[in-house]
Amino acid sequence: MERADQRRSLAPAAPASEPRGGGFRAVGAAVAKLAAPIVEKHGGGHLARLKAAWPAIAGADWSVSAWPATLGRDGALKLRVVPAAALELQHRGPLLIERINLFLGGAVVTRLVLVQALLPQAAVAASAPPRPLTADEEAALEQTLCGIADPELRSALAGLGRAVLGGEAAAAPVAPASETR
Repeated sequence: MERADQRRSLAPAAPASEPRGGGFRAVGAAVAKLAAPIVEKHGGGHLARLKAAWPAIAGADWSVSAWPATLGRDGALKLRVVPAAALELQHRGPLLIERINLFLGGAVVTRLVLVQALLPQAAVAASAPPRPLTADEEAALEQTLCGIADPELRSALAGLGRAVLGGEAAAAPVAPASETR
């Protein structure tokens, strides 16, 4: 009988409801506690949502001339604005604030701070679709690409050429290349 009692005492105890030190724990809760002040300081996630949907929120006219830079805790949204559009955007600021708050679902933005500066390249590329080329521009592009034998390379360069020529920066038509590689 002593052996039966010894076996029972050596048997593992029933698992406890909570691990006693040294057990595995989920890291998500700890990371959330550490990251919360940082995310809060940098706009609480609202800024990322604003940047992702900026052309839809601001509209085609304002998305090409303004870009959200930072969102403060006090509700101040700092916008980088092309200098030529800053005055008009200042006058239409209340309408833009209303659109932003409607998108975010609450009174997150209370005022706009306009900083006259060039927009980041990512903002310009995301918000300004290229215009269609004219027949003359398309012909000049095709003439430039006629010496390229690889069809994949030719297609990629044609797309790049259409994007460059259709953008606002393109002022001169494409001249035929004198030498192809």
